[in-house]
Amino acid sequence: MGAFPEKRLSIITLGVQDRAAITQFYESVLGFRNVGPEGMTMFDMGGFVLGLWEEDKLAKDAGVANNRTGDFKGVALAYNARSPEEVDAIFDRLSAAGVTISAAPHKAFWGGYSGYFTDPEGNAWEVAHNPFWTLDEAGRVVLPSTEDV
Repeated sequence: MGAFPEKRLSIITLGVQDRAAITQFYESVLGFRNVGPEGMTMFDMGGFVLGLWEEDKLAKDAGVANNRTGDFKGVALAYNARSPEEVDAIFDRLSAAGVTISAAPHKAFWGGYSGYFTDPEGNAWEVAHNPFWTLDEAGRVVLPSTEDV
């Protein structure tokens, strides 16, 4: 048995420099709705929460130095689409909104179809169709159990 009794994520918090501006982007461009308390941004992501909090406050809370350098933060968030056509439609809307597309949708080396965009602070998002995965009605990925692998 591992350290966690249940294998799940509850919250992913991105440390951001300008929470108000980045919250506005997530609301107006991506269509998310902030349900967080005063001073923190929280989006209901259908089973977990995506939080935005000032990176200096997040670093202090985590007990680590806020000394990030470079453009890539070492993390990519991902949205799994139901088809390659859905991936293209999402990128068409992102492009029309002036969002930075860092990798246009393409046939991926792993057999799917994906592309990447970044939010105004450089957080990477992948939009992909994985033909090897099943999505349930809510759009959640259903991986095979360890007995099926």
